Amino acid sequence: MGGSIDKMTSTIIAVVGLIILLISWYFLTLTGEIIPHKILPNPVNVIKSYGELFTDYELLPNVWYSVKLNIYGYLTAILLALPIGFIVGMFPIARSLFSQYIDAVRFLPLTAITGIFIAWFGIGFDMKVYFLSFGILIYLLPVIVQRISELQNPSNNKDFVYLQTITTLGATNWQKFRHVYFPYVTEKISEDIRVLTAISWTYIIVAELLNKEGGIGGMIYTLGRQSRTPEVFALLFLIILIGFLQDRLFKLLDELLFPSKYNKDRKLKNLFVKPEASK
Repeated sequence: MGGSIDKMTSTIIAVVGLIILLISWYFLTLTGEIIPHKILPNPVNVIKSYGELFTDYELLPNVWYSVKLNIYGYLTAILLALPIGFIVGMFPIARSLFSQYIDAVRFLPLTAITGIFIAWFGIGFDMKVYFLSFGILIYLLPVIVQRISELQNPSNNKDFVYLQTITTLGATNWQKFRHVYFPYVTEKISEDIRVLTAISWTYIIVAELLNKEGGIGGMIYTLGRQSRTPEVFALLFLIILIGFLQDRLFKLLDELLFPSKYNKDRKLKNLFVKPEASK
């Protein structure tokens, strides 16, 4: 209790755990008497169904449709969230005007407003991108405002010292934004963006059910209506795999864009040097 194990041992145990789960799943669904195949298919049938998904259901184009929707949705949400979040977070008047309403929007059930997005943007791919980006935006925007509040909070000695130091050096507002606000907030929210991966796939499935033009979500709906349970499970596992790869990609990008997070000695070391002094 409270102990730890090395990485190699942890990996071996994880593999063993996966093998146990697969063996248990196989024998529980082998005959269909314990658990009917319509409820939980045998893993062998799930694996075999990938061949039919490739040949008869154009799996790769549908996967690319969902991935493209995810990429566009993320980019749109980030491009909107950053300027709005910085304006609301850094300026007291804007924060007093809008911060409470931004927090309140998080409780909005997105599945209930799909009709509004259809009325505004039609039923094509663009509407689905805007729907997904809005779903990411309402979670990301309050986080940006919160990160700025943490930086500006005098009781937060760990982070407030950055802002205090650059102010003491006589930096302009632009220098404060460039050397403290922007790197600090983007470094912090990169992890929040990575966490939103799972939530984004939920909204992708919802968006793809609107005027089904393709995508994994549309395939799941169609195959589910046809009681093709093995194919549905195959697609669900595919979503898990894509989400895992996307999470690893975000982690790699985080290490490339913010190396200071992984090297404590270099963290924000250049933020407080005035250009004149560095010369």
